Amino acid sequence: MAYIELDIKKLAHNYKFLDQLFEINNIHWGAVSKMMCGNVSFIKELIQLGIKEVHDSRISNLKVIKKINPEVQTVYIKPPARQVVKSLVRYADVSFNTELGTISDISEEAVRQNKKHKIIIMIEMGDLREGVLGDNLIDFYSKVFQLPNIEIIGLGTNLNCLNGVMPSHDKLIQLSLYKQLIEATFKVKIPWISGGSSVTVPLLLKKMLPNSVNHFRIGETLYFGNNLVTGKTIKGMKDNVFTLYAEIVELMEKPVVPFGEMGTNVAGEHVEVKESDYGRSSCRALLDLGLLDVDLKNLTPIKQDFQITGASSDMIAIDLGKNTRKLKVGEQVGFYLDYMGVLKVMNSNYIEKRVVNK
Repeated sequence: MAYIELDIKKLAHNYKFLDQLFEINNIHWGAVSKMMCGNVSFIKELIQLGIKEVHDSRISNLKVIKKINPEVQTVYIKPPARQVVKSLVRYADVSFNTELGTISDISEEAVRQNKKHKIIIMIEMGDLREGVLGDNLIDFYSKVFQLPNIEIIGLGTNLNCLNGVMPSHDKLIQLSLYKQLIEATFKVKIPWISGGSSVTVPLLLKKMLPNSVNHFRIGETLYFGNNLVTGKTIKGMKDNVFTLYAEIVELMEKPVVPFGEMGTNVAGEHVEVKESDYGRSSCRALLDLGLLDVDLKNLTPIKQDFQITGASSDMIAIDLGKNTRKLKVGEQVGFYLDYMGVLKVMNSNYIEKRVVNK
């Protein structure tokens, strides 16, 4: 059976590294948990590290977090659908918002539930995902400011997620200037400038982050230890917090080249055959997971002694060559995963989830 492992020792190491980094820079931060896909055992491990704020883009996941520890501050990190406002107010302490009508609905629901709901107004800074245009910010803020049971605790932005626009010192200075403008116009204090995500960590490490940016939400760097600018692991952090294992369900010597009339496969691809492969055979294995569970582009074999040759919905085929490790049916083959790989595997009901190195 295929399963994914969470190495809690590596995760704890990365959490401590980031927590210390943010503490010495006077930055508040929360962990993005959407990669956990609501898995109770994994989320428990995450919260037990000492995290006091958790971010997610699924209300059902925030519900799990509140059930585990009601004291953890939950943050909903995308503009909410109006149909889920009741659940949003119940399970999210904070939400990212850009639509006045939706915030008005949240206000009405917060009154009904006798709660104060905190919001971060997201500002468009060029990546063209969510965000109020800067020219409209004053008018937008003035209308939100009047709504009952709504507390505006921050201005934020999202970069690099949709069109790959990178954060920069200048962009984050501009975000800070919006804060100053709001504070001067309305005689208020905005506690947070939420301009930080995993892709902003390199700016902090280079000491190029404006001091006013004081809130981060971190997912990928927490779980992978990676610098999203260089593509390398940050010095002092651990990679491969997650590892995927799949069982060999068939193993035998077979021709390298398919035989018979060929069309497209289940993924709509036409298999290309190399002239040099005709007449060759190799040790081929089938693994017990497939495209339903993960995309091949998100997998990297732990041992570099085989090649992935293809996949169907439920199985992956690998070429072991001469099978120098003498692998057998029933044994496991391991893979490292990138961010999207873990996200898809965690979202699969057919992959077992295990915690190791507790």
